[in-house]
Amino acid sequence: MPSRTDYPFSTFYEMIVHHARKRGRKSALLVDDEKISYKEVLAHADKLASVLVQKGVKRGDRVALLLRNSPEFVYSIFAISKIGAIIVPVNTFLKEEEVSYILKDSGASLLIASWQYRSVADASLVREVCKEIIWEGEEASPVRSGDLCFSSLASVDTPTDMTTPCMLDDTAVIIYTSGTTGRPKGAMLSYRNVLSNTESGRKTINVTARDRAIVFLPMFHTFTFSIGVMLPLYVGASIVIIRSIQPFSNIFKQVLLKRVTVFFGIPDVYNALAKAKLPWYFMWFNRIRAFISGAAALQQKTLDAMAKKFKRATLLEGYGLSEASPAVCMNTFKKQKVGSVGTALYGYEMKIVNEEMEELPRGKIGDIIVRGDNVMQGYWQRPEATAETIINGWLLTGDMGYMDEEGFLFIVDRKKDLIISKGINIYPREIEEVIDSFSGVAASAVVGVSDEKSGEIPVAYIELEEGEEKLDEAALKKHMRAHLANYKLPKHLYVVESLPKNATGKVLKRVLKEQLQNQQR
Repeated sequence: MPSRTDYPFSTFYEMIVHHARKRGRKSALLVDDEKISYKEVLAHADKLASVLVQKGVKRGDRVALLLRNSPEFVYSIFAISKIGAIIVPVNTFLKEEEVSYILKDSGASLLIASWQYRSVADASLVREVCKEIIWEGEEASPVRSGDLCFSSLASVDTPTDMTTPCMLDDTAVIIYTSGTTGRPKGAMLSYRNVLSNTESGRKTINVTARDRAIVFLPMFHTFTFSIGVMLPLYVGASIVIIRSIQPFSNIFKQVLLKRVTVFFGIPDVYNALAKAKLPWYFMWFNRIRAFISGAAALQQKTLDAMAKKFKRATLLEGYGLSEASPAVCMNTFKKQKVGSVGTALYGYEMKIVNEEMEELPRGKIGDIIVRGDNVMQGYWQRPEATAETIINGWLLTGDMGYMDEEGFLFIVDRKKDLIISKGINIYPREIEEVIDSFSGVAASAVVGVSDEKSGEIPVAYIELEEGEEKLDEAALKKHMRAHLANYKLPKHLYVVESLPKNATGKVLKRVLKEQLQNQQR
């Protein structure tokens, strides 16, 4: 297993200090026409750290980020690390209630937000938890007393003795995720967890300081955070930051102009890329050597089309989950297998086991478990959930699959009823609770149905209360939009006389999925 010597840094802040000294003038971030050097990143982080201290943030406190892809997101990572506080990235697609829950649950003492999300960040439920906000960029409109904007930090003094010493096993980040039951849970990731992922990624993808990586996936996502952002900065490479994926053509433009060599994406991006009619000069002049895919499984036709279209680059598919920081395994340049998500990354172990945690023979389908420096410390303030998920150091992923004789993992199914749409997790129970709270609804069941564009989409089955003859779909959809992020909204609503249930009253989602599959044939 990896030891302390395998990680050149103990914290994120150590990392940026090292590169600012070694390659201070080199561009760390490339955003539109702006080039930001490693030395400048450190200077911005130091100023923000000073402000956080002035606002009373101390070691162990949680600071939440409701930020779009931006240099400020990166500055915040290093500033929070400098003072020993904990980063809480928040999904920017969430609504007021959902954001408020995460802030309350994590006990965040301060919020750093982008103006684009002011309607959520400035909402009363959010302000009840985080009374002061630091806003990205310049003042777009009058701010409340106590709030600040990044543009006002230029004159801030940065004391040289302000750094709070941290250890590899101190908590660095809390990533919110959830299973099919209950509210989202905060996966506590230590510096060791994240740095083990960057080190393993470095060895597998061969990322060096000469590379340029493009980041257009949301930085709050654990895959983007660890592999898209931290990995390139870990080796002293450059990151091309795309603030918004609209228009999508801008991504291709930036790939050419900024000479991108490593491209991080998710299946729906590669599905689109495989079908896109790209101009000849893009195909001729692009410098991409590696396409990295995570978050969900790739379709075979996408793999074939990408290999045919991009002959000088390799598409590497991997597998992971937030609780594993997130990367677990990946195909390599040397060897790839169709339908497989690869072999365990450096320093990690994978097993396929039965319900009694006994290892199964190769080729047999069972539960996928993982052990290594990437396994989270546990769920924030949820010892019982942690004990159910981590057993003797092994992380129970909740996914099912098998391994071949060479250790290549093949994902067969998800044990939980998780839905993955465009690489983002959707949890049925959360949607069901909103639907069930609507007048006239007796019960509901949300399942995922295959979709070529999104991977999966949520579909809801609804059982009405006795005496109710018709569902007011328009009112229900309005109700759901008020409480759920848009990507969680079911794409179809089916009213049924009664939901299929077992003897104990549990809804048999397997039966519903079979019905959907029969309808699609």
